[in-house]
Amino acid sequence: MPKLPKNMVRRGKVFYLRQVINGRLMRVSLGTDYEEARRRLRSLKTSGVPETTLTVAQAAERWLESHVATNRREEDRPLAAQRVRDYLVPHLGHLLLHRLTREQIRSYRLWLDETGLSAQSVRHLLSDLRCMLNWCADAGLISASSFPRRILPKIQERPPDRLTDDELAAVCDLEDPYGFICRLLASTGLRWGEAVRAQASDIQCGVLVVHQTKSGKVRRVPLPDELQAELRGRVGRLVPLINAQGFADRVRSRTGLAGFHAHQLRHTFACRWLEAGGSLAALQEILGHASIVTTQRYGRLGEAHVQAEASRIQGRLVTPVVTGRLHRTRNLV
Repeated sequence: MPKLPKNMVRRGKVFYLRQVINGRLMRVSLGTDYEEARRRLRSLKTSGVPETTLTVAQAAERWLESHVATNRREEDRPLAAQRVRDYLVPHLGHLLLHRLTREQIRSYRLWLDETGLSAQSVRHLLSDLRCMLNWCADAGLISASSFPRRILPKIQERPPDRLTDDELAAVCDLEDPYGFICRLLASTGLRWGEAVRAQASDIQCGVLVVHQTKSGKVRRVPLPDELQAELRGRVGRLVPLINAQGFADRVRSRTGLAGFHAHQLRHTFACRWLEAGGSLAALQEILGHASIVTTQRYGRLGEAHVQAEASRIQGRLVTPVVTGRLHRTRNLV
């Protein structure tokens, strides 16, 4: 039996057309003969395409009101609306939704590239369009998404944005509250929003219980002894500031680190954790990442640490090689 066409499934001897209509999974019998089932499938696909006057702009508005409003965090919803307003609607908004083609979406990708946006921004915009078209198919507005494959730009991986040991010492030695905040973030890997919401009452037996997290899950962050001593006796909020940009500006002006930002301390914590021999799985739990792939982007061993480890290990990678009656050794590089 050859590979079945898209949307065709087989149950026993009977072939079916499998579709999602108005949010419900529907199956239509195509009979038991394969060739006849293929002909009926083509006929149903051709006649079953919704012929509506709904435009891409109108569909995007419904997507924002339904999917985005119920599946994205409140602070992320305005960004989705802005992307629709500034990019999707000007280029594709006037087109009928059911007539949107893969080639028109590729044209949208090329237009985004010409605007000078970063590859990461283009990827976010196209991902929103893909999400919208999938939602339209689930809602029965179109028979299937027309989003093409392999259209998202590839993102060049960047090394963690960490501080060196000297830079870390400089920011941690600042006067309070700036030095204290740097020590807190560098010792726990907290996000800025998590840090400003943390209360002294959240500290339990040497562990900071983080309630309001990005993933919505409560996590427990161990506190080093030095930080526990510094936090002892505090009441109320641990971080007296709210504005991350204002905090970063003050640290820059006092240390001369022009590129400093609060999130660097989270990257620095992750890298130092691994360099100290901590496991990647434990680091994932502390940082609160849903995927360990994300954790790997945050935490990398520093170049000096890798070179020192390589020098220690390579001296032991010696294996005997026997050639005839001669015994010698060679280093495996």
